[in-house]
Amino acid sequence: MARVVESVGRMPRASRRAAPDDHYGALVRAIVGQQLSVAAAATIHGRLLDEFDGVAPTPQQLLDFDPAALRAVGLSGAKTAYIRSLAEHVLSGELEVDRLEELGDEEVIAELTAVKGIGEWTAHMFLIFQLQRRDVLPVGDLGIRSAVRRWYELPELPGAEQIGEIAEPWRPHRSLASRYLWRSLAVTPV
Repeated sequence: MARVVESVGRMPRASRRAAPDDHYGALVRAIVGQQLSVAAAATIHGRLLDEFDGVAPTPQQLLDFDPAALRAVGLSGAKTAYIRSLAEHVLSGELEVDRLEELGDEEVIAELTAVKGIGEWTAHMFLIFQLQRRDVLPVGDLGIRSAVRRWYELPELPGAEQIGEIAEPWRPHRSLASRYLWRSLAVTPV
């Protein structure tokens, strides 16, 4: 990991993707951005916000909005269903987004993955970037897997267990280590 840090240099402080208290808005944005480039995700998210005067729609607004209009802003049918599922979970009280800060990492993951369309990867990104948890290791992230393969000179992409073993010494700073690994993909190893 020392080579990664040396190659990347000083890491800027992590910034939240949404307002510190807008966990619902952060989850909407996360669902919109799943499996898209950063630019495509930003464009579609921006179009969605434009439909609601530039702010994330409330759960009720989202459920009242025509699903076809959601698809018209660029959301797939699946993502339309996922953000509607999120809205339903929030409105029903099954997901209390205001309580997520109080929960441990594993509890947050369990709460979030109970919503259709939110998987472990999205939960990990939420923990790292929205809740700014210090010790999250997204073992399923392709960027993390690629960087570990590259820097540890592995013959193939490592699996979750192997990454977990390699990352054990990084505790309790695995979120920062992950950020270094992502950033390292753009630099030449030293």
